[in-house]
Amino acid sequence: MTVLIDAIYNIALDAGKSIMAHYHSNLTIDNKADNSPVTVADLAANEIIISQLQQLTPDIPILSEESPHTDWQQRQHWQSFWLVDPLDGTKEFINKNGEFTVNIALIENGKPVLAVIYAPALNKAWLGNGKTAWLVTKAGKDTIRLLPSTIPTVVGSRSHPSAEFDVYLQQLGEHKLVEVGSSLKFCLVAEGRAQYYPRFGPTMMWDTAAGQCIAESAGRQ
Repeated sequence: MTVLIDAIYNIALDAGKSIMAHYHSNLTIDNKADNSPVTVADLAANEIIISQLQQLTPDIPILSEESPHTDWQQRQHWQSFWLVDPLDGTKEFINKNGEFTVNIALIENGKPVLAVIYAPALNKAWLGNGKTAWLVTKAGKDTIRLLPSTIPTVVGSRSHPSAEFDVYLQQLGEHKLVEVGSSLKFCLVAEGRAQYYPRFGPTMMWDTAAGQCIAESAGRQ
């Protein structure tokens, strides 16, 4: 697992370099069938990740947001697969606020067991192997864990507000609220900087799998 997570971390770094090469350029923005945005940065990062994962683990199938999806009739029989969001937080990328990530998770028997989230604009990465979670920065690699708080911090989506979320906050009582984009919300929970991440709107598994693995790994220490 250690060798594998290091390899995935390096793949995420390569994808992040590609994303940052487009970060300050004039982007052409297209809309997908669900009306969500996609850019050349999404597609370039996806190509890098898919190519390197196929070389690393040729026998493990891949499901990525930005690639054609294998039909569910076949996919439901996969015992393990890679789940990828090559650029989570495309709206944040377009708005140039730095709050976007590369998400790569290994799924086994329906559960994420290994994951990397990399935020290229922040030069930070979060790793989880089901037992331990780490934060990687220029200063090095540190173990992270969930932390309680008498006044909890709640993380919410910067781009996807909802009336249900507002009602939840009203019922929660005293709290602090932090709005942030992409899977960084999971990372704040894993670091112990936030305690709750409620989500009431629709989401996709490539948005949540890597973050779930890292947060759960941080809670098992």
